[in-house]
Amino acid sequence: MFNKASIGYTFTENFFSDMGAYASRNGEPNYLSMIMFSFSLTIVGLTFILYYSTLPLLFKDNKINYSIALFGTLSAFGGSICLIGTGLTPSDLVLDAHIFFANNIFHCFLITAFLYTIVIFRSSSIKKKYSLGYAFFFLSIFVYVGVLHFGPSAHLNNSALIFQVVSQKLIVLAFVFSVLHQTFGFSNLKP
Repeated sequence: MFNKASIGYTFTENFFSDMGAYASRNGEPNYLSMIMFSFSLTIVGLTFILYYSTLPLLFKDNKINYSIALFGTLSAFGGSICLIGTGLTPSDLVLDAHIFFANNIFHCFLITAFLYTIVIFRSSSIKKKYSLGYAFFFLSIFVYVGVLHFGPSAHLNNSALIFQVVSQKLIVLAFVFSVLHQTFGFSNLKP
């Protein structure tokens, strides 16, 4: 953002969304990266829709857990749609729509993580360590949503940009590890 002469993607100074831009920050075409970014987020969004559509079935033995899980899944569907929307709205062409989708990924999954933390904690068929994993996921997203709303604007200066970019990378890493952790926990359960 502050170094128009930079070549390539800089891990600490480029948001993930920069890979999905129509043109790079220095004005060069970014078509291949944009297509790969859009395709990847669409696949991730569709995968999460499939993942969360089956998840409530694991808790159908308890009416309250099943109901809470359904609400968590509805919120996950919203987050998944926002993942797809983020990929399909290049930040350099439709910034407002892109920001809407990108921020609401985390708002939706914040609710999902909170509700599934409760469900897993209440469940007698899954180990409590998996509720702690989801609780960590919830707290991570909660902190990141705080950064989104109260952190310094990335447009302020290079230090603020790095803070926002690195925060984004950390929450995505927490997201990946949380899904992996929960998948191990759910793999032994039968719907």
